[in-house]
Amino acid sequence: MPATSLADWLRAESDDALADLLRTRRDLSTPPPSDTTVLATRAGTPGSVARACEDLDTFTLAVLDGFLVAGADTAPVSSASVAALVGTDISGPLARLRARALVWGADDELRVPPAARDALGPFPAGLGAPSPALAASDLAARLAEVGEDERKVLTALAAGPPIGRTRDASFDVSLSDAATPVQKLLARSLLLRRDDQTVELPRELGLLLRGGAAFEAATLVEPELPVHPHQTDTVDSAAAGEAMELLRQTETLLRSWSVTPPPVLKSGGLGVRELRKLAKDLEADEARASFVAELVVGAGLVADSEATTPEWVPTTLTDSWLASPTVQRWMTLAQAWLELPRLPGLAGGRDAKDKPIAPLSEDLRRPLAPVSRRRVLAALADLAPGSGVKSVDELVSVLAWRAPRRGGRLRDETVGWTMAEGSALGLIGLGALTTATRLLLEDDRSGAVEAMHDALPTPVDHVLVQADLTVVAPGPLEPELATAMATVADIESAGHATVYRVTETTVRRALDTGRTADELHALFRAKSATPVPQALTYLIDDVARRHGRLRGGAAASFLRCDDEALLAEVLAHPVAAEYDLRMIAPTVLISPVPLGEVLEALRSAGFAPAAEGPDGRVVDIRPSGRRLPARARAARSRPGEQAVLTDEQATRIVANLRAGDAATARRRGSAVRAPSGGGADTTATLELLSRATLERREVWIGFVDSRGTASQRVVRPVRVGGGVLEGTDHERYPLHRITSAALVEE
Repeated sequence: MPATSLADWLRAESDDALADLLRTRRDLSTPPPSDTTVLATRAGTPGSVARACEDLDTFTLAVLDGFLVAGADTAPVSSASVAALVGTDISGPLARLRARALVWGADDELRVPPAARDALGPFPAGLGAPSPALAASDLAARLAEVGEDERKVLTALAAGPPIGRTRDASFDVSLSDAATPVQKLLARSLLLRRDDQTVELPRELGLLLRGGAAFEAATLVEPELPVHPHQTDTVDSAAAGEAMELLRQTETLLRSWSVTPPPVLKSGGLGVRELRKLAKDLEADEARASFVAELVVGAGLVADSEATTPEWVPTTLTDSWLASPTVQRWMTLAQAWLELPRLPGLAGGRDAKDKPIAPLSEDLRRPLAPVSRRRVLAALADLAPGSGVKSVDELVSVLAWRAPRRGGRLRDETVGWTMAEGSALGLIGLGALTTATRLLLEDDRSGAVEAMHDALPTPVDHVLVQADLTVVAPGPLEPELATAMATVADIESAGHATVYRVTETTVRRALDTGRTADELHALFRAKSATPVPQALTYLIDDVARRHGRLRGGAAASFLRCDDEALLAEVLAHPVAAEYDLRMIAPTVLISPVPLGEVLEALRSAGFAPAAEGPDGRVVDIRPSGRRLPARARAARSRPGEQAVLTDEQATRIVANLRAGDAATARRRGSAVRAPSGGGADTTATLELLSRATLERREVWIGFVDSRGTASQRVVRPVRVGGGVLEGTDHERYPLHRITSAALVEE
């Protein structure tokens, strides 16, 4: 806090300096992270009261503050006295507070839970503590005696919070000796001294300076949300165009990562270099690339390979997704986003330690993200169909008024991210909800699919082949035609009209899939709305003439023998058909079966084959001993879990509680060695955790969660990889949050 006094500021006449000097020490209890509203009772805790207040609007919270100002937490008060403090009728908010047991009693004997003061903060309505001495005096007359500089201080404190820090609070002087406004106000008893550096404006004086009401009338009315009226067809069409672009980018990501999967960072997530490459491939910025990556992982189309060197690899769902109709692909992504317990918008930002937050990392996990998204979409759903908000900032203000205590520090940012992501997905168009989105929010999936199908552009069944060997698709192609064009040409530019280019490489690629030159000629003759240029015909014929003259195949083993008669005898034996032996040269047979099995079968049939190495020498390939089957990995949580308490999540909670209890018991019993690894020595920590995994030993870890809370756990690791430690009870601990590790004595 600056050491500048209020008097120094008044001499400098700086409003900014006053704002710095007059800070609040508001001590609000943080609401527990849950979507369930817990009704407070008369003996409620601050946590339960805070939870019950989470989705109350500003007006209702103001009324509850009015009850605290009136002292309803210590003695009964009347509704009329609270209405006078608030300055308007309170029947509506009072009914809502009664329904949550935050207020009870007859209208002339109303009470609130004592814990409400702790939950809402020490300064209800931004007013200070009462002063009985001031209440008994003529405040208006005493206020008229103060000078202009003193009134500025009082006005600033009356706006709230009612406390200010200044060195002048340490001086106790008479009015005649007072040199600064604060000293004069203290001498007049118009300010209360809390300590040597803090002064407080009495409640009675604050109410007087506010005109007798605890709140400004404008703050009790929900802000207006200006909207643009649009035709619903226009909204649906605009959103469908955005959805098509996102589907194209998603397909590009899946095909790119199928060929070259990016590695998983040591701490989990996607690296900066890989993100930049993805953004270049998608022809988008890094924020959009991060969103698409989060979306495909959330939809289960991509997952951590869990290998020794883990990578982000498309799953088997990718093939069925790529083969699905456009509207079904959109539905998969839209549903995954609505249920995604993560905030993709955090990617690229900084964490509490000022380190960059990587996409796909655990730092983006927010279980309440689906609730926040639906809250924004529900606000848009309340508008008339086709009505789009003019400004996201205005929507932020409205939602903040409706639930000022909900959403945490990222409440306002989440609104902007939801609008941007919803627009990219085609759920929002021109600031308004689409017809499909309204049906989807009502759990009418079939209706949403039908509405999106109607909004999507009609697929075209033809292309325009140009003389420069480019092919223009004047709209989204039919699935079969799109697959054929992706095989025989490369996308040069994407959009509402996609431009493909045919090259020698792409023609050879099409021939590699089994297509013939005649089939390619027939494709372009049948699907081109323009004459097929002669250059394209020559290109296809020239590539086909040279294609396939040199051929290759795959084999797991081979047999060679200079005696062609012996090989003929082997081929005539039933073992040849059983093991798919075939001749590729007069002295060579090949088989797709491993060599050891082929040799064993031939020996059983009466032959005497021998194995040879790369240098032609005979080698022994018999098994070297017994082998144990690989230990099954622990089950992993599925991407895209809903932010509700599932059985799996309940199991994890119990596991963490047990791990904490075990840590406490072990510590009391001194059953732990000296720590062998820590945050400063990551290598030692990894070595110790890997050793504990192999030896199936318990390990005591120090752990700091995403909120900075430190704790200890006793865990029996089953896997260390992908930046995460997994225990036998399915608990997961990001490695970068483990501060220390030690083996537990047997």
